[in-house]
Amino acid sequence: MDHPYPALSGALARYSLRFPAEPDLTRFDDWLCHQPQPFHRETRAGHFTGSAWLVSADGERVLLMHHRKLQRWLQLGGHADGDADLAKVALREAEEESGLTDLHVLPEIFDVDLHVIPARRDEPEHDHYDVRYVVVARGSEVFTVNEESLDLAWRPIADLAADPAADLSLRRMAAKWLAR
Repeated sequence: MDHPYPALSGALARYSLRFPAEPDLTRFDDWLCHQPQPFHRETRAGHFTGSAWLVSADGERVLLMHHRKLQRWLQLGGHADGDADLAKVALREAEEESGLTDLHVLPEIFDVDLHVIPARRDEPEHDHYDVRYVVVARGSEVFTVNEESLDLAWRPIADLAADPAADLSLRRMAAKWLAR
């Protein structure tokens, strides 16, 4: 049987070759293959999301959001809403959540993270199969805070990598960025 999403499956395979020490991506590919709607939030047990490691043009800083619902500093990103092109999702979310224009998304997967989103009101606990891409700010870095976040801030990537209080996946991405 042919893979229903060969482009993303191939990108995940290339990612796995670049980062062999990271956990096996079998769960990502299984979800991609066996869920009828893996990119729809209506798939209540879990779904794919696209996130942006949004870096400044000089590559020294990353734009983070203080997430309103999760009450934590995180990378920008969100639901695919049916779109299997997760690089495009990451770029769209970066633009919507920051108000920045003149952004450029790099085509290869930068990071992946499978995490649980806690139950909230009518939404049950579910998994986010988060696929992250580097997005570069090529123009103005003056952002706009929208309703999804409490705040946005440019953070030095080296500081983030060394901050034991920072989210583990943010520290992993910072270390990965510094090692490139």
